[in-house]
Amino acid sequence: MKKTSLAIIFACFALALAAQDGIKVKYQGSKPTISDFAWSYLSVAALDDDGCINEADHAFKQAWVKQRNGKKLDKGETLTIDKSNGYVCFESRHEEHRLKIEMCYWNESDGKHKLVAYNVLSFRDGNYEPGQYDGIVFYRYNNATKKMTMCSVPGFNRVYDVEDGATIYFDLPRTGKDITVNYMNYNTKKVKPKTLKWTGRKFTF
Repeated sequence: MKKTSLAIIFACFALALAAQDGIKVKYQGSKPTISDFAWSYLSVAALDDDGCINEADHAFKQAWVKQRNGKKLDKGETLTIDKSNGYVCFESRHEEHRLKIEMCYWNESDGKHKLVAYNVLSFRDGNYEPGQYDGIVFYRYNNATKKMTMCSVPGFNRVYDVEDGATIYFDLPRTGKDITVNYMNYNTKKVKPKTLKWTGRKFTF
């Protein structure tokens, strides 16, 4: 068997374990930062569920490695790591296309967990146009186990119960705690934003 085939098998196996048992977050100091959450995620997220390269995550990971090693990012790419606000944003622009990946976290009110969000967005000519890897996913980080596990968040699914027929996408907060939910009319491209408020354990409109 070729080495490349073995590499894909082992990578898929690692992803399956990560999905089942959670992603281990390694960090120095008293608590993890957004950089620790982002790198822990990217370390196991290079392949999608079918074993193919996730181009969005791959681009984000490559930019992260380059910036960490003091190298220039590719043309059209930017990477913002805002540790003080717990926010990361990678953007890649090519002609009329723009890919945006952002990540942030919230401290939960029980003092034992953190909620981590990972959000992928694709735009064309300034309008949201969902791509293959677009969407938002949440992980719950456990302070005791030092792992983050994919989860559903109380109250979040309500965003899909309104504005029938609209295309929905999200903006994570760089400052503050609330998510902006954007409802875009597919025909007119007009966007109607609403605020999804974080209460410490769930989201509410």
